[in-house]
Amino acid sequence: MSAAQRLAAGIAKLGLSLDEPTQERLMVYGALLMKWNKVYNLTAIRDEASMVDLHLLDSLSILPYVKAERIADIGTGGGLPGIPLAICHPDMEVSLVETVNKKASFLQQAKIELGLANLSVHNLRVETLKPATPYPAVISRAFSSLLDFVSLTDHLVAADGFWYAMKGVYPEEELAALPPGFSLKESHRLAVPGVDAERHLLIISRN
Repeated sequence: MSAAQRLAAGIAKLGLSLDEPTQERLMVYGALLMKWNKVYNLTAIRDEASMVDLHLLDSLSILPYVKAERIADIGTGGGLPGIPLAICHPDMEVSLVETVNKKASFLQQAKIELGLANLSVHNLRVETLKPATPYPAVISRAFSSLLDFVSLTDHLVAADGFWYAMKGVYPEEELAALPPGFSLKESHRLAVPGVDAERHLLIISRN
């Protein structure tokens, strides 16, 4: 099975409907990630099948739950899940926030090569990001503890906004350590095709 066939099969298993041009752009992004990874060490993953499962399908598994016209992906690394979100939702404004220069260079190149007009790259520490208007939502994939995630991004999120945290095993202790004023709104256990490990999406809001 080719990587493109693997992606298509995984998308079907997730119950998603993504047209062929969208799937092709996801594969172009995956190929870019693999190419730049040889020089820039963007991810520990080195083979195509794992890239499809652990990066693309893992990011796509959250699509049914992420609702926002603007979102910031905090500590995005190689652009996950922000770039797949931007590819699948051309009407969603996605901001990628990454402190590491070489990773931000890759993100900028990916934006250009994929023609993602709805994507912006911010090469800075999240604490120093000052958007003109607050974001309705922020998201992170293994960025930090939930406590750090909400604390470091509190200034970015609108009063009625949401924090989307992609996690592995359900983080009981991290949830218990959430600061006053924040609570778990929803939790979704994700079944990612090809990934034999627990995956959860937690949605946090202000009380």
